Amino acid sequence: MRAASNAALRAAAPLVLLLVVALLVAVAIRLPWAGDLGIHAATVERLRHDLLDPGNPLVDEKTPSPYYSPWTVFLGVVADVTGLGTFTVLRIAALISLTLLVTGVWRFTGTFTEASASRTRRTAITALVLLCLLLLWGTSLFNWSGFLGLNSLSLTLSYPSTFALGLSFHLWALLRGALARGSGMPGFLGLGLLWSVILLSHQFSGVVASFGALAMVAGARPWPARAVWARLVAGLALGAVVLAAWPYYSFFGLFHAQSLEEIHQALYRNLPGRYWLLLAGVFALALRWRRDRRDPLVVFFALGVLMFAAGRVSGHYSWGRALPAAVIPAQVAAGLEVFGAERRAVRTAFAAVLGAALLAGAWTQSGVLGYVVPRDVLPKPLADRYKPPWRGYHWVTPWVKYGDVVLATDFPARQIPAYGPYTVAPGYPDFFLPDEAARTSAVGTYFAPGTERAARLDVLRRYEVRWIVSHRDDAGLAATDPALHKVTTGPGGQTLYEVVGDPG
Repeated sequence: MRAASNAALRAAAPLVLLLVVALLVAVAIRLPWAGDLGIHAATVERLRHDLLDPGNPLVDEKTPSPYYSPWTVFLGVVADVTGLGTFTVLRIAALISLTLLVTGVWRFTGTFTEASASRTRRTAITALVLLCLLLLWGTSLFNWSGFLGLNSLSLTLSYPSTFALGLSFHLWALLRGALARGSGMPGFLGLGLLWSVILLSHQFSGVVASFGALAMVAGARPWPARAVWARLVAGLALGAVVLAAWPYYSFFGLFHAQSLEEIHQALYRNLPGRYWLLLAGVFALALRWRRDRRDPLVVFFALGVLMFAAGRVSGHYSWGRALPAAVIPAQVAAGLEVFGAERRAVRTAFAAVLGAALLAGAWTQSGVLGYVVPRDVLPKPLADRYKPPWRGYHWVTPWVKYGDVVLATDFPARQIPAYGPYTVAPGYPDFFLPDEAARTSAVGTYFAPGTERAARLDVLRRYEVRWIVSHRDDAGLAATDPALHKVTTGPGGQTLYEVVGDPG
């Protein structure tokens, strides 16, 4: 019975993965809106209009931004050259990132597979590892960029974090191969360049990539020769030079960034519910540690756990973004162990446990089906798990044009710049915007109950506001105020107002 379950899991993994990848391709085409899609769309919009000096992606200021990375610059060039719409370009980005992720996992898992393994066996191993990356999480739904759960990935497939993680798997695979072969200087310089692209494209995923690379070096067998160490240092030096020379923002200036801790406290909540299925991977890591005290996946996991724990102890909650450095190696180890455990009884028993865990993870994230099929055609248990994406603000675009300034609260401010306008205050923390606090305060002043009319008009004049998006519960100038003209209404009781004439 156990042998049968083991064989069934191995045989079913490629077919199930094919269905999951087809689902993700459909999601990429659908491009459900949630989270940070607005800032990434706005970034492509600014680069499309001015590749060399795009300015702040969210507000009308000439400031640098960490969102202008090698990846988004490439997407901006694609948008400019092809004339394709921004959201079409992001769909292309999602498909490229998905390809990088699947091929990266293929190459990385291949470095842990015996050279004599058949293509069928290697395909089954890769498929199972990918399913673990997508499904082996917990039974409480959790979405965050840089976290590869199926539902999370469906919402972040077009984000730079997915691109960076896809490249990271390639980096780790290439690094293991270079260390094993003792590659020459060009190979390690290329690795340094790849490392810098990952860090510039998504800094948090770059930390995960760096921990993974360090683990691959620490777990290398045989231990690298002195000449290989020199080439490795040269690669790191080249990567550091690229990081320092990147013209769109100061990478090392990000080390002084503040205001990220509060938003990341959520990463430390409900850890058992979000990750308990990962215990299967931790068990697999324990087996690997018994066989090899320097196993690179074990070292990788330890680095991630230490960083995550240090963030909790020190109050630097943004360090929690390094958690994938613990999650990914445990998931990879779980997929490998079905094929690699020395004792057959352990392999078959583990396969049965892992199969049950993957089914539980799939059920938890099954609401993702609603992103590609109408909710009303889903069976009720699946429909109940569906969480609708955001609606977006396309309803303002017949009137609001590129470069116009819109006054809005935080939630619409995260989406409106995706269509080309600016907002008064950025919807996301902005480390390089010197008057961010003043802008945020101005928005609060305008919408605060009891604010004098003169003070509200001063906000409109100071930031050259052309439009206001107001919810029915927001305070602000009365709809009948002579400074405003009601243009249209949108979903959820929102209204678009035009600022008429000189508000001063």
